[in-house]
Amino acid sequence: MSARRVILEMGAGNDLHGGDYTKAALRAVQDALHHSSLSMLRALKVDPKTMLVEVTIGVQQPGAVDAERVKASLPHGIVTVRVVKGGLDVPDDERDDVAVIASAAIVVRLELP
Repeated sequence: MSARRVILEMGAGNDLHGGDYTKAALRAVQDALHHSSLSMLRALKVDPKTMLVEVTIGVQQPGAVDAERVKASLPHGIVTVRVVKGGLDVPDDERDDVAVIASAAIVVRLELP
């Protein structure tokens, strides 16, 4: 039996001042989570701890994201986090600042027949 994708949810998050890529990533994950409901898991009597959760974060500086903090922010499942080049940086040259925009995709897989 192989795990099948049953949920795909996307979100966006930002840090408007300070260029904190992890903060933007965490906000993107929370945005995605707030668009989702796990009622299907209850209906199928699936233990949420067993679902496979794959998080992909897109930011302009992937190495600046603390993937372990992102992983710890997910409430259920066996979580993996991958950070890739994406998102958007919006510089404010007048204030030597940058607004960071992160994208998040959360995939949930279940072992189904």
